[in-house]
Amino acid sequence: MQKTHSDTWLIMALNAAGVVAAYLLLGLSLYKSVDVPLATKGYWGMGIVLLTLSLINLVKYRFDTRASEDRIQRIEDAKHEKLLEEFISDDK
Repeated sequence: MQKTHSDTWLIMALNAAGVVAAYLLLGLSLYKSVDVPLATKGYWGMGIVLLTLSLINLVKYRFDTRASEDRIQRIEDAKHEKLLEEFISDDK
């Protein structure tokens, strides 16, 4: 089976850089804000981590669902092709 090359590496790299920059800026703003108590900063931090985990799971499950649907469609296409080949070979 041949591995296909994805041309979206630049978009993915830019998105990853954006996520890293957002986390760095958010962490810096939480670190520098002196008016906010440490407990509140921790609560915000936990919320951000849990939101990130939820988004990762959401994307993973969407990819899994799409891959499963594609796999089922390929199996059905192969079955239909085999039925057509048998039909054509029976006519001769």
